[in-house]
Amino acid sequence: MSTGTGPAARWARYVALGDSMTEGLWDLDPAAPDVPRGWADLLAQRLAERRAGPLEYANLAVRGRLLGEIVTEQLPAALELGPDLVSLVGGGNDLLRPGADPDALAARLEAAVVRVRGTGADVLLATGMDARDSPVIRATRPRVAVFNAHVWTIARRHGAHVLDVWGMRSLRDWRMWAQDRIHLSTEGHERVAQGALVALGLGAETPGWDDPLEPLPPVARAERLREDLTWARTYAGPWVGRRLRRRSSGDARRPKRPQLEVVRLPGG
Repeated sequence: MSTGTGPAARWARYVALGDSMTEGLWDLDPAAPDVPRGWADLLAQRLAERRAGPLEYANLAVRGRLLGEIVTEQLPAALELGPDLVSLVGGGNDLLRPGADPDALAARLEAAVVRVRGTGADVLLATGMDARDSPVIRATRPRVAVFNAHVWTIARRHGAHVLDVWGMRSLRDWRMWAQDRIHLSTEGHERVAQGALVALGLGAETPGWDDPLEPLPPVARAERLREDLTWARTYAGPWVGRRLRRRSSGDARRPKRPQLEVVRLPGG
């Protein structure tokens, strides 16, 4: 019997595809501190709680992956697992690169969605984040917006669900982001998992799940400058260096959960 609240989840096999956001970078699993958790793991837990039977779950996402790599490497492996729900979230790393073509990315994404939908499985897509408040990533905002428009169109054409990350008000707060200002914090991943439930038509567990946080007191300009310099030295510099060398933090990594496993419920 389902132990969750809200409508029951109909899916029995969920496979998550993507990059660092879906791998869960910066959100550590309390039960396994050396393994990232993230919104997709949290979503799988919520789905399992809302099912009468077991939920099997695999997560093939790897940090740093481009959309083309997700489609050519992860998607075939996912389809071999016979899922009835696939979350396909990618393109963010592509859009960070100068000269990225959101139209070409969207065409590749749509072909992948058609392939999954052809098996009868449902698809969960996601929009890119609105980087309006980021002094560094803000330059990508126009092409992310174009890509997002494609995501909504692809979903309409093929009956996919959309996790509207761009529209989440809570993510406009830096407390929802990790120290590197690129990846979500634990609380950010929790909010996105709630958004995924809404996107799948299951409703959020927590009323006001996307309400903005109470504002913090203003930070002195000198302190803000020190924080920015520390961030640039610790995170931005190494990130740019890897891009110039065409390297990724995930080059040698394998998926954390490559095979379907039954999601264990608390106390189960």
